[in-house]
Formats: sequence, C-alpha cells, structure tokens
Amino acid sequence: MTILVTGATGRVGHQVVKQLVQRGADVRVLVRDPSKADFPASVTLMQGDMLDIDSLRKAFAGVRTLFLLNAVAGDEFTQALICLNVAREAGVERVVYLSVMHAERFANVPHFAVKSGAERMIREMGVSAAILRPAYFMDNESMIRDVIVDHGVYPMPIGSKGLAMVHTGDIAEVAAIELLRRDAAPGTLPVDVINLVGPDTLTGSGLAAIWSEVLGRPVAYGGDDPSGFEQNLASFMPKWMAYEMRLMAERYVSDGMVPQADDAARLVGILGRPLHSYREFAQQLAG
Repeated sequence: MTILVTGATGRVGHQVVKQLVQRGADVRVLVRDPSKADFPASVTLMQGDMLDIDSLRKAFAGVRTLFLLNAVAGDEFTQALICLNVAREAGVERVVYLSVMHAERFANVPHFAVKSGAERMIREMGVSAAILRPAYFMDNESMIRDVIVDHGVYPMPIGSKGLAMVHTGDIAEVAAIELLRRDAAPGTLPVDVINLVGPDTLTGSGLAAIWSEVLGRPVAYGGDDPSGFEQNLASFMPKWMAYEMRLMAERYVSDGMVPQADDAARLVGILGRPLHSYREFAQQLAG
C-alpha cells in the first residue's frame, strides 16, 4: 500500500523517503515547492500544504499509512490537527508521528506542547500508531559550528543534567522500519512510543571537551545563561523562533533530556547496528 510522507524535503523527511525507496515501498510525498523535491522517479509527488484541504484530500487518496512530520512554525498545531483529521476522513489506518522527547513535560515550549496535543489526537483516533520521540538533533549543531570552530566556544546552554542528542540518520531509519512494519501488518497494532536517542548523554562541559579533542585546541563551554544563545539565533531566524529555542534550552538546563535505561539498546535492536555517536558527528562537522 501507499505510504505518504509529509515534510519530505527536510533533513529527516528526505532521509525517510530514501530509506523507504531503498526498501521497495510505494512512496508518495506532499511538498509545497516541487523545485526542492529531489526524489527518485518512483516517488509520487503531490504539491500542496497542510492547510490546503483540497491538496490534502488528493494526497491522501489511496493512502493507508502516513508519516507525519510538522516543521516548527507559528501554525504548527493547526497544521497537525487538520492533517490528522483529513487523514482519518480518507481512511488512513496507520500513522507514524515524529514528536519530541518529553513533549508532555516541557509544556511551556510551544513546539513541545504542540506535539503533546497531536499525540493525544492520534491516541483518540484509534489508529495503528507509532509515536517517535527524538531528543535534540545532532545535525542542528551546524547552526553553531562557526562559533565553535572560529571562536573556541560551545555556545548552546545544555547544563549538567544531560542531553541524549540523536543523529537524523538514525531517526529516519527507525521511522522507515516502523512505517513498513505497520503498513504490512494484517491488523491494527497498538500505539507504541519510541524514544530516539544517541548512545551518550552529553553535558555542556562534556560537549566542550569533545570539541577540544576534535579540534586539537581548547573549546570552552559558554555557560547556562541563554541570553547570548537567543541573540545569536535571532540573527538568522525569526525572533519568536529564537525565543522558543531559548525556552527549550532553559528546560535542558533545568531538567535535562535523559533517556530511559533501555532506550539506546532498543534502538540498536531495531536498527541492527550501533547508533551514531556525537564524537563521530563532530569530526565530520569540523571537516
């Protein structure tokens, strides 16, 4: 049956499509801008967005399984609920939703609260659903690479509680495996929550130490105060989004994002290989 992927031109979504194609799936993607859609010829391209009801209805025709990925946006919650409602009307029976770890706990952070609400709707739909809850993406570190490399400072407030950063390649592969498992199941599978984490729980000082080793020179941790972090982000993203990232960083400092004892081992079992480490990623990012 056909699997529809939303957010397909982003870092995670594009890799999910790639993984599905490699596994022989019938894949359809919903994209706003076809010029950004670089997919194999076997992938069916549908133009539209999650607030365009007509395009959603066309995209969902004949689809049994949905990968729902909503980018952080001011209307993210509306997009998610509209998409889920249209999916239900179209008879979509299986959903894999990309949420976020601690969605219900970090209630003051908008995109966490959004995903917690979407999770609730998915549970109430009664579909065969997997809720994927990734920790912070390692790949987001590309936004602060130049500060680290050029100025010798790791600037993101992480604190000392710990954060289990995860590689987007691991996220995408788990998503593809789960999509195919649910798509092929003869009946409804129970709702399952999978925490997506890396192999290490990292602290601010620990991240600075890794970068010091990777670069061969001292890198200092910039500290737990989020003011400078917000100011830096606001130079290249909307101020509301920079502020939201500040709120997220504050919760990392106060609460951390520490995985459960068996989270990493469960992912290794699903993937059949080791998880990508932060040190490996930092070496690649440093060039």
